[in-house]
Amino acid sequence: MSAALLRPATRGDLSGLPLDVAPRLVGGVLTTVVAGETVAVRLTEVEAYHGAGTGEVADPGSHARMGRTARNATMWGEPGHLYVYLSHGIHSCVNVVSGPPGVAGGILLRAGEVLNGRDAAARRRPAARTDRELARGPGRLGATVGLRHPLHDGIDAVSGAERAGAVARLELLTTPLDVVASGPRVGVAGVAGTGAFPWRFWIAGDPTVSAFRWGRGASAAQ
Repeated sequence: MSAALLRPATRGDLSGLPLDVAPRLVGGVLTTVVAGETVAVRLTEVEAYHGAGTGEVADPGSHARMGRTARNATMWGEPGHLYVYLSHGIHSCVNVVSGPPGVAGGILLRAGEVLNGRDAAARRRPAARTDRELARGPGRLGATVGLRHPLHDGIDAVSGAERAGAVARLELLTTPLDVVASGPRVGVAGVAGTGAFPWRFWIAGDPTVSAFRWGRGASAAQ
């Protein structure tokens, strides 16, 4: 993708609620520099999550659904920072904080295509059999861009300020994609993972997009 089609993300771009902002991130690019190695990933799939009191509909699938905690504190902060959390005690997953300060929200970066830094990405993801698998899934994307919990939780992808030896920058398309698919979030349990929450957004047909699976009890809750 030509760099001419991208521009740096601003706080204003990310000040809306995650459900409104998430589709704008699709097609954007997250670039990180970690230990001197640069990796750029085009975002092909994201999911919106709201915190307690955010928006008109309570989100039972959010880490912030019960309020502010030490774990989810970054979600309540300034938009444009990255909430990096640990999944299953192993995988570092990356979210873009969205919403006004004090209003919790995050947009999970589920999948992407490596544009630059393929060699570094491959070293970080030795289990990937093909390039399409390097960042196909949120844990894989986190590993590919080199961001780690808790070291990089809160890193600022708008200012590009260094945190724990890493820099992150988010760019958005100057013209948003015309068509972005939407549907239930992947692997989210209960009603939060059903069609009642079509809060996942992706580029239809892109080979890097995650394979869909129902979360525990989600299909039965349809």
